[in-house]
Amino acid sequence: MSDHSYGRMLDQFGSVIAAAAVLILLVFMVTLKSGASFEYFDLLLLIQGGTTLAIAAIGGTLVILGGGFDLSVGAVISLVNVVLASQFIEGDGPGTFLAMLVLAIGIGSACGLVNGLLVAYLRLQSIVVTLATMFILQGVTLLIMDSPGGEVPGIISSTLMGDLIPDVMPTAGFMILACLGAWAWLKRTPYGLHLYAVGGNMASASAVGIRIRRVLLLKYCAAGALYGLAGLFLTAQTGSGDPLVGNSLLLPVFAAIVIGGTRLGGGRGGPLGSVLGAYILMVIVNLLLIFSVSAYYSTIAQGVVLIIAVLLNALGSGSPLREFIARTLARMHFRRTHGRDRRNAHHARPGIDIVQSSSTPPPHISLAKRYRKDIMLSVPALIALILIVLATAVILDLNIFRWSYWNSLIVLSTFLIILALGQGAVILTGGLDLSLPWTIALCAFIFTGITQGSNENLAQALILVTLTGLAIGLLNGIMVAVLGFSSIVATLATNGILQGLALLYSQGTPSGFPAPAVSWLMTAKLFGITPIAYLMLLFVAFAVFLLTCTPFGRQVYATGSNLKAAHLSGVPANRILILVFVLSSLCAALVGVLLTGFSGQASLGMGDDFLLPSIAVIVVGGGLITGGRGHYLGMLAGVLLLTALQMLLSGSGLPYAVRPIIFGSVLLLAVASLKERFS
Repeated sequence: MSDHSYGRMLDQFGSVIAAAAVLILLVFMVTLKSGASFEYFDLLLLIQGGTTLAIAAIGGTLVILGGGFDLSVGAVISLVNVVLASQFIEGDGPGTFLAMLVLAIGIGSACGLVNGLLVAYLRLQSIVVTLATMFILQGVTLLIMDSPGGEVPGIISSTLMGDLIPDVMPTAGFMILACLGAWAWLKRTPYGLHLYAVGGNMASASAVGIRIRRVLLLKYCAAGALYGLAGLFLTAQTGSGDPLVGNSLLLPVFAAIVIGGTRLGGGRGGPLGSVLGAYILMVIVNLLLIFSVSAYYSTIAQGVVLIIAVLLNALGSGSPLREFIARTLARMHFRRTHGRDRRNAHHARPGIDIVQSSSTPPPHISLAKRYRKDIMLSVPALIALILIVLATAVILDLNIFRWSYWNSLIVLSTFLIILALGQGAVILTGGLDLSLPWTIALCAFIFTGITQGSNENLAQALILVTLTGLAIGLLNGIMVAVLGFSSIVATLATNGILQGLALLYSQGTPSGFPAPAVSWLMTAKLFGITPIAYLMLLFVAFAVFLLTCTPFGRQVYATGSNLKAAHLSGVPANRILILVFVLSSLCAALVGVLLTGFSGQASLGMGDDFLLPSIAVIVVGGGLITGGRGHYLGMLAGVLLLTALQMLLSGSGLPYAVRPIIFGSVLLLAVASLKERFS
């Protein structure tokens, strides 16, 4: 075999070979530490422990290979789990198992069908669609079962947790092999080739006649079926239902896919590597337990492993990181040989990309006209706000002309008003910040832990919280702007790391209370108005000024409209990307502080309810999820609309689970009405 053939084989299977080698090494370390030989029982436990994650990762790999993202994987698994545990199917024979199998795969396929129709035929971005369906499915799951419980027929556990061939083949292992075998066949069919082609370059695939919509629809249906199968196996493991059981799987699924060598963006990789990645993550968690390391480190380990895996993949040919390193080395060499005059260097060697700041947009673009157009896109949100307020007056028999209603609306809107600036700036550049939930929680834990219900250490606590937010934003910004990470993967990894840090800091039980000054700000009355309402007026004015009247704001829009054109026109796009993530984290840190003053304490998961709304308010207000379009006044309209809707739902007595369903539906409707079609 020629060197060229070896090179092609290594390029195609190198990641899989590396993942297999790492897995073998980790298993050897576990065996060595335990001091016992590796027997069939150990193999059985190993395979069973990672089956749910492995099958879910296979489904996620199909979506990513076709150039998409699926954030609904955990929600689908949770839904399947509670449905199977709700005793809709009775009995304990082979027929019951077959019915459960069909039901699980059917539920997953139906969820995938919805995602596929929205992405393929309504041409909505997969990130927003699956984020919205994730919250909708979580709400549906809570409606079916609002707390752990239920029971699963014994035939499910005895079948899936046993051996297909005694002492030779576990049923779990057969399930994984069957999925990989199906993929090996599918990969060689025209559809498999089309899936890679669509993921590699959708425009080129369309030009050669590939039916893109069909490819996208089928990949989401297949992925959903695999999520359903993963949910069935998880149900066999637990023997009961839990509406939150799948929430923790999102980060490991992405980590397993990246560890296995599948390229985020599509066109390269495969499920085999993802299965190996899933077992690598599982063995790493087992190693932590063997070495008596706190379980709180598990999400930290998963986040760090994901970052390392993406970083290694980013060193491939043509990657943003390699290009950045090459540009940096070229600049250093040029400066050594031609001096440090940046202006002369730029004119002498135009091929080297020396980025200069520019606050002046291209002359053919009228910023004032664009801002007016962006504001007009928020008119539907304002109309909907009026209708919601009128509905509140009718349904709740509330006098909406009393100031108390509007004061409550502003106070409850405070958190989204602040988050809309940070998340809005990130979205305007074409990114997304998924690290907000645990940035909020961690900063709240730090704040209450230092203040301990006193104003004495208030200044110190605020400084430390600000530095924490700054560090988180810098980490996210550097990963996205310098290392070329997808903002979704970077901030998802950061969120997992922050979750572990928050749990370690609080030991699972947050302590302390906010400073009285912050509680006064959020709950007291000053001339009949809560003090925070006055500050929100100043904050809104500041946000509008920052995004519309400063060089930073103009550069944010330019970066989001066209990153390459922004680079060529002299906009410091990398610096802008870092700054918007810093701004987002600082806003989240401020929300964490104010939330403690509003609720009187910090609590686990206190930031979870703000992720979807922080994105929804931008879209509902006329912003474009892919960047470059939107106005803060439109975001403000979206904030008031969602908050008024939340107040109406709270007063109507509907279950809490209805809220994420309605919020997710509102997001989908807003995206559908203001969609940006792909070609």
